[in-house]
Amino acid sequence: MAAPGENLKINGDRLWDSLMEMAKIGPGVAGGNNRQTLTDEDAEGRALFQSWCEVAGLTMGLDTMGNMFARREGTDPDALPVYVGSHLDTQPTGGKYDGVLGVLGGLELIRTLNDLGIKTKHPIVVTNWTNEEGTRFAPAMLASGVFAGIHDQAWAEAREDAAGKKFGDELDRIGWRGEEPVGDRKMHAFFELHIEQGPILEAEGKDIGVVTHGQGLSWTQVTITGKDSHTGSTPMPMRKNAGLAMARVLEKVEEIAWSHAPHAVGAAGHIDVYPNSRNVIPGKAVFTIDFRSPDKAVIEDMVTRMKTAAQAICDDMGLEVAFEVAGGFDPVEFDESCVTAVRNAAERLGYSHMNIVSGAGHDACWINRVAPTAMVMCPCVDGLSHNEAEEISKEWATAGADVLMHAVVETAEIVE
Repeated sequence: MAAPGENLKINGDRLWDSLMEMAKIGPGVAGGNNRQTLTDEDAEGRALFQSWCEVAGLTMGLDTMGNMFARREGTDPDALPVYVGSHLDTQPTGGKYDGVLGVLGGLELIRTLNDLGIKTKHPIVVTNWTNEEGTRFAPAMLASGVFAGIHDQAWAEAREDAAGKKFGDELDRIGWRGEEPVGDRKMHAFFELHIEQGPILEAEGKDIGVVTHGQGLSWTQVTITGKDSHTGSTPMPMRKNAGLAMARVLEKVEEIAWSHAPHAVGAAGHIDVYPNSRNVIPGKAVFTIDFRSPDKAVIEDMVTRMKTAAQAICDDMGLEVAFEVAGGFDPVEFDESCVTAVRNAAERLGYSHMNIVSGAGHDACWINRVAPTAMVMCPCVDGLSHNEAEEISKEWATAGADVLMHAVVETAEIVE
């Protein structure tokens, strides 16, 4: 297939203006965005995106999970479409770029093709996946997970937010439930542009991250049971301190993660200590160990070693310990041909690039189960994301969207 010419580039100013216009919907309190899924703000953001798609001559499809599919026709009516996109929903204190860049970068590449009168054999479809963040309705990547057959739709629609409102009811309320069955669409390929959400690209001075893998994840909830007792009157040899045991386990977690450096990570983000009183030695500690790696065998090794170490620590201290699987998913290896298309695009355009492993979950991780998939990443300042201070430059956004367009157009095949 013919590669796009190196002079084919998106309109960076127009992309940036679109990002800033979308950011006006659901503004945060500190310069970012609060456009959580299935809120009135989400509905307003969807409507703006749809209006832009209509101006660009796209036809909008909508499935029963609220996933939006804006289609530009190809010259071959039988050719499977090349999909591109991400998500418009944000964290409660989210930034202006996480997810949004991937959706509007996809729209911008369509606008550019329209400007230049370029046709492709395969249709191109710009996608907004519902509830990628999973903040209001857990888990994350919910609608793309239903699309890929990971989650049952009835189960997904029954997810409740903190106020007890159900996903399905809120989707109906904001008026963005379509009639198209979820997952019926067949894809030639899927590409997702995203900010890195980590510090590596900026630190390495690279314009583009060629995402080869997505990290797998294992959550293990650990419950250590000792005995509540007075901090002042209980002699040191007679204590059954669950908090101390937890601290020793967390030291082991750190050691285990370091043993698989540089691509493995581990920590406990959720920690509860009981009774959590100043003058009571903790009788129980409940915490969740989060291990991640792009290698499934490494994750399994880390979990096994953690359990062995925790059991030994608790046995030595006369404490009880129990383990429960709290969640997880296997590592993702993105499609070699799609990854190559991204890498070739960066080289053709003269952008510096490096291979990178995504440390966060993305819709692309689920879609990879049902179609050839790859991701493009651009740097973000200090690696900060899921924060209203999240920031990127216009140049980074433009470079990412340029590479996205070349990878998509090469895969969709330019018609001469």
